Amino acid sequence: MSVPVRINEFLYEDAKRHAKAESRTIAGQIEFWAKIGKAALDNPDLPVDFVRELLTARAEGRAGATPFIPEGHRSETDD
Repeated sequence: MSVPVRINEFLYEDAKRHAKAESRTIAGQIEFWAKIGKAALDNPDLPVDFVRELLTARAEGRAGATPFIPEGHRSETDD
């Protein structure tokens, strides 16, 4: 469901630039920022960058994930 909202023109233009760079719609970019803000407020002990990376990883799903290989088990080609 979509609901129209009024936002500041600066926020709209900023979202437009970021949306293009991150292959999102403008609304999708603003929603992403809102999710980061909400998650950061819900988890004040976590750095905002960590919250952003976590939400991005969740959106990408397991198919796009890089498997974790412990330091002692890596080959030279894994780096």
